[in-house]
Amino acid sequence: MEYIAASPQDWADNAVSNRARIATEEIVGIYTARALDEGVQIPATRELIVADAFTRGWVQTAAERNAAAAT
Repeated sequence: MEYIAASPQDWADNAVSNRARIATEEIVGIYTARALDEGVQIPATRELIVADAFTRGWVQTAAERNAAAAT
């Protein structure tokens, strides 16, 4: 790992941060499309969009999706 990053921890931190960024963009896309379809006002920040998406049940955690798929 030291060949590709200053430290293995730096690499892991970067990987987690990048995946979280990707997930946020996916949720923003899902939320925006649904909000436009339903005439819902879109919050001003990505953080508020993500929070509202979970509150409205428009997105689910991976654990919730896996539990639903298992039933």
